[in-house]
Amino acid sequence: MGSFLQKFLFFFLLTCQSFVWETISFQDDPTAYEILRDFNFPSGLLPAGVTGYDLDPLSGKFSAFLNGTCTFTLEGAYKLRYKNTIDGYISKGRLARLEGISLKFLFFWVNVAEVVRKGDELEFSVGIAGAAFSMDNFEDSPQCECRFLKCTNQKVRKIGEITSAPSPLDIV
Repeated sequence: MGSFLQKFLFFFLLTCQSFVWETISFQDDPTAYEILRDFNFPSGLLPAGVTGYDLDPLSGKFSAFLNGTCTFTLEGAYKLRYKNTIDGYISKGRLARLEGISLKFLFFWVNVAEVVRKGDELEFSVGIAGAAFSMDNFEDSPQCECRFLKCTNQKVRKIGEITSAPSPLDIV
């Protein structure tokens, strides 16, 4: 009888340990921003509002998902635009074969093919050309610009959806 009780206790504890381990690892899943830091990138390389991500640790295939497209200004003269899905391959200090990120040069939007960390700079490659930016630009995740939208009180709404007379604070 003692042998049965020992086996039962062993399997019971083993089952409990497995359940606890799965619960802990589920709660400790890193965010997309933490994944970037793990690969030696600043978390601000992705804009605020990432809703999820996929990462294949064997191949490095990485996807990040946003609520919609996102555009923001960088160093006053450049703009970055993120589509609602960003795909690429991530390795230490390199994001390669990127899709979903564009950089505005002068009057043209060009697709960013690769981002490489070199010291305290991030180099955005658009094929034969590129641009380098200080890591300081990516300390915090940027907020997307409100274009053709009215942003007030941390809420975004279309201008045409205003049904009551705007207050003087709403007029921009």
